[in-house]
Amino acid sequence: MSHPPHRQPHTAIILAAGLGTRMLPITATMPKPLVKVAGESLIDFALDRLHEAGIGKVVVNVHYFADMLEAHLRTRAAPEIVVSDERDRLLETGGGVKKALPLLGKDPFVTFNSDSMWIEGGEPNLKRLVAAWEPRRMDILMLVAPLSTSVGYEGYGDFHRDPDGRLHRRGGDPHADFVYAGVAIVKPDLVEGTSEGAFSANAFYDRAIANGRLYGLPLEGQWLHVGEPHTIAEAEKCLAASKR
Repeated sequence: MSHPPHRQPHTAIILAAGLGTRMLPITATMPKPLVKVAGESLIDFALDRLHEAGIGKVVVNVHYFADMLEAHLRTRAAPEIVVSDERDRLLETGGGVKKALPLLGKDPFVTFNSDSMWIEGGEPNLKRLVAAWEPRRMDILMLVAPLSTSVGYEGYGDFHRDPDGRLHRRGGDPHADFVYAGVAIVKPDLVEGTSEGAFSANAFYDRAIANGRLYGLPLEGQWLHVGEPHTIAEAEKCLAASKR
């Protein structure tokens, strides 16, 4: 008897291996996931959101300042953390997920960029994402942020969103209404059969788009893109304003 896929993902990967070159000079002495915004490191924000959403096991890939990052992870009591070691070779986002696949299991899992932060609107956004996951019609469900309210992001948007929630790339359009907010639920079969070595997670997204099965959930609240040193102050200003 075959079993239906779990509705709720129970594992996740935080993509934390990158060199963080756009965050120089701060990242000359530390990995980007340990950069602090309003006193909290980026990776602790990610781990706390995942724990809050009921994700019990989190894989963290490491490469740049790996020892420093692992030392920080050992200070965490929850969730359970497993390290995927990329010290020998940086595999980019897609390759990092593929290497970690045996640790993530055969059910859908969450991918979380280690520099993704946001101010919640009401119900926590990651809980909303898990609740909205429908594996029968989705291969990937992304958290997407409205371009108009995003802070620290200077691009033109990534996706158009249909009324039913299906996403399409901006393509040649001058702008799109939504930006990928760095968090998604992904089916593992999208990862299997991809190329070996280093490659971008865009390979997974393109597969889902080709199947008409890439969906997006609009973020409630405000997305804070912490990509360069000056965006830290912008994010901290928004966080302070939200607590008044």
